[in-house]
This record gives sequence, structure tokens and C-alpha cells, in this order.
Amino acid sequence: MKRILPLILLPLLFLGSCATKKRTTHSKERKISVAASPRNSMEEAPDPVLETPENPAAASKINNIINTALTYSGVRYKYGGTTKKGMDCSGLLYVAFKKNDVDLPRVSSAMANEGKRIRVNQVEKGDLLFFKTRKGKKINHVGLVVAVENDDIKFIHASTSRGVIVSSLREGYWNYAFVKANRIL
Repeated sequence: MKRILPLILLPLLFLGSCATKKRTTHSKERKISVAASPRNSMEEAPDPVLETPENPAAASKINNIINTALTYSGVRYKYGGTTKKGMDCSGLLYVAFKKNDVDLPRVSSAMANEGKRIRVNQVEKGDLLFFKTRKGKKINHVGLVVAVENDDIKFIHASTSRGVIVSSLREGYWNYAFVKANRIL
């Protein structure tokens, strides 16, 4: 009986450990307003080259980049991946921009140095969102804005747990990890 008891208790120990839920709360509360505003704000004069309403070619290129990225929806996450067999966050954007004749660096921390930094309330389709998902000072995650609807910013990215998906900046995890936004086109 003493020999059988450990065999019975061992599986119960493993089953009990699977029931724990990972905590995703943070000690500091941080909120970001994601309300969209028109690009022609009073604070900053718009760059006419970047204005998508007056520049249909730029708007078309942005839509093509977004559509290219969306073709990878559901692809599993793979560190360093740039194919339909596996994709990481910077690989997804590197490929989507490259297929539309826009060169970007391969890693998210280097991508963060490209383009023009913008405020979150100025974010539009085609802009890049940068995140710090680990402790430290280095940006390690990037997403591409696919839609701005009222005060909700949707972005496509490659999640380590769910692969290539569209998420919202309103989600607690992404809202907390958000660092900055840049406009490439």
C-alpha cells in the first residue's frame, strides 16, 4: 500500500498545479488615452507628404502593407521567423513592409528609431506601436495599427502565446507595456 500511495498522489500534485492562474496584474496603475484625433491638430503643423487624404498613393501603400500583414493572421509564433511556418513580431512587420518596397530594420528595438514619433492620440492606420514586455529599458515588441475606431486602436502583431493576431491597445497587458508610436509613411 505504501508503494501505491505515491503513484496515486503524484498525478494529483501535477493536476493541482495546472489549476493556478497566471497573474497579469501590475503594481502600478497606468492608463493611456487612446482617443483618436484628426491629424491636423493645432499643436503641430501637418507634413503634407504624410497626409493620407491628400496623398492617395501613401494611403494605398499603407492599406497594402496592412493587407499583407493580415495574410499572416493565425501563423504560429517563432522567434526569428519570417515565413508562414512561423513569425515573430518584428519579422511580421519587416516582411509586410518589405513586400511593399519599404525597408525597415529587422528587430523591433531598431524599428523604434525609424520614422517620426507621434502621440498616441495622433495614431492612424499604418503607424507602429512599440512595447516593453520584459523588465529593462529596451523595446522588444512591435505592432502595426490596422484600425482606429473611436477611442480603440487595433494592431496586428505576433504574440508568443497566440501567434499572429489583432489586439487592442485597450487590453490591460498591451496598454501597460506600451512605450511609444512612430509613423513610418
